[in-house]
Amino acid sequence: MRTAKELLEEASNYSQVLTQIRRELHQIPEFGLDLPKTQARILQSIEGLGEITLGKNLNSIGLLIRGAKPGPTVLLRADMDALSIREETGLEFASTNGFMHACGHDLHMTAGIGAAHLLATHKDELNGNVLIWFQPGEEGHHGADVMIEEGFLELSGERPIAAYGLHVFTSLPLGAITTKPGPMMASAGDMHVTFHGSSGHGSMPWLSKDPISPMIEAIAALQNMLNKRFDQFDPVILNVGWIRAGDDATTNVIADSASFGATVRTFSEKNTKLLHELAPKLIHSIAEGFGLTAEVSFGRATKVLMNDPQAVERVRKVATELVGPGYMDMPNPIAGGEDFASIVDEVPGAFVFVGACPPEIDHTKAPTNHSAKAMFDDSVLPLCASLLAALAYEHLG
Repeated sequence: MRTAKELLEEASNYSQVLTQIRRELHQIPEFGLDLPKTQARILQSIEGLGEITLGKNLNSIGLLIRGAKPGPTVLLRADMDALSIREETGLEFASTNGFMHACGHDLHMTAGIGAAHLLATHKDELNGNVLIWFQPGEEGHHGADVMIEEGFLELSGERPIAAYGLHVFTSLPLGAITTKPGPMMASAGDMHVTFHGSSGHGSMPWLSKDPISPMIEAIAALQNMLNKRFDQFDPVILNVGWIRAGDDATTNVIADSASFGATVRTFSEKNTKLLHELAPKLIHSIAEGFGLTAEVSFGRATKVLMNDPQAVERVRKVATELVGPGYMDMPNPIAGGEDFASIVDEVPGAFVFVGACPPEIDHTKAPTNHSAKAMFDDSVLPLCASLLAALAYEHLG
């Protein structure tokens, strides 16, 4: 059986090729589910490695590498989409089209390509198949759900027995690896609220129905509700991201409506349902108390990302072989959302974080993922590629 260390040594031999692929992908970031240039560049690098299936309603790729011997299928996933951010890194290969791989998906794709080459080279040793997903639309567009709906879990003829994905972070030291069993990332969704009143002159508010005051009261009341109605050992985050009301050209006009939008993060299905029940009741009651009406809507949320304990044990074994004390058990989940959660809701698996902060930057002070100044170190690519490949080997070698 090929060891993780052997795979890392092999991947290191084409480190320069991986770096070049990553930098090319970094220069052509695309947004959402429609990523034709990104898809074309990946297809160029995986040609001849296995059976390729393309998505119908998104620019996804499924690469199936069949082992020489019969056996189950393991899924590896790499996300593809960028963010609507204008890059400010000053890198010579920086994006100039108004989008940016500020979350490291260019590294994820490159790691998937590297893992594909490692596995295809040694497919005669595999007791089963490896299915590699290149997935658009992770950044709030539910690309994993679309791929599942289009049948990408069944491309080998049967569902995978395990699924793995990784995510690079600038806030972790270069080459560090961490994960945890159970809830690792939050369910992430949106809440939109509009208070409907009636406009009038600001000097006579009793003749109108001011929507701003109840909106402010509702925002404060929601935070109190989180403290009083939810178990503090099963956290819920509700953070208002924007508020809108009135016209900033005037101060003496009472607006006829006021709105706000909030991100909602939970770590259990129970709390997601409870918040969806309690928040509208509270908001409607406040609106009614002021003689107004309110609308409350929730956007489609990602699921809680639940890591399978046995899959985490395999990650711990492989990661310790690769980086020794550079592997750390993750003490607590994070409140970020990730649609890999939809995959591990269907297939037992694990998500893994890998540190990619350039060594000359203090990772505790580095611009974080999603920053226009976020920078990731290319030297982590062989590690990421070999980590994914070795996890497949753990099941199929």
